[in-house]
Amino acid sequence: LKDIEFIRSYYYNKLEVTRFDSNVGKYVGYTEFGVKQAEYFNSIPSQIASEAAQRETYCLNNIGID
Repeated sequence: LKDIEFIRSYYYNKLEVTRFDSNVGKYVGYTEFGVKQAEYFNSIPSQIASEAAQRETYCLNNIGID
């Protein structure tokens, strides 16, 4: 169960702009705009807590389905 991670990626024109990774625990930007987005999202504690909770809510509850 420790290997499971929740990843939410945001794309624009087929290019990954920003990603939240539950193992990292914050948003990471991959473009100039994505870095600004990541800084903004990371400045909102409730946004980070909500995304981090998705690992337990979404991933761990569905582990036995596949």
